[in-house]
Amino acid sequence: MVEELIAFLFAGFALTGSPGPNTLSLAAAGAAFGARSSLSYMAGLLVGMMLVMALTASGVVGLLLAAPAVAPAVTVAAAAYFLYLAFRIATAPPLAEADDTARAPSFAAGVFLSLVNPKAYAAMAALYSGFVLIGGVPFLDAVAKWLALVAVIALVNICWLWGGSLMTRHLRDPRLNRIVNIGFAVLLIVSVVLAVRL
Repeated sequence: MVEELIAFLFAGFALTGSPGPNTLSLAAAGAAFGARSSLSYMAGLLVGMMLVMALTASGVVGLLLAAPAVAPAVTVAAAAYFLYLAFRIATAPPLAEADDTARAPSFAAGVFLSLVNPKAYAAMAALYSGFVLIGGVPFLDAVAKWLALVAVIALVNICWLWGGSLMTRHLRDPRLNRIVNIGFAVLLIVSVVLAVRL
């Protein structure tokens, strides 16, 4: 079991820590709005991922996506939200010039982004179906995976948020700060396109 757990954790770090809509949006929020202002958004992303794990493990996602009209509707809603988020990040004022009207994405926005993130479902499906941590007891196996992944995702989120905020801290020039924000917005859109094509 220890070897399987280690392999599961490595796979979890690789799948959840690699650049994707959640991680890039979190780094972008850190760069555009600062780490402290983005903590609520980070918590929302984590709660949303907890829900994604529960939906994936229970099989609800498979049932929903089997309905012909659901997948296209979810894709359109997700694309619209990702474009909105990328616009907010790209147009955020540099931190040195930020005023009270520039607000980081909210907790609810983080939950929603996780729930419409195609990479999240693909990663959780791979992790839940590819490993057995507790053999013979599917419920306990799912709970063990859920607990391990919550810890992994929390650590990954902290690193991405911190990394994004460090970039801004070292780029005090408003022009460079704007370039970083626009770069993150473009990367977010590219990550969504790649996640949808998988």
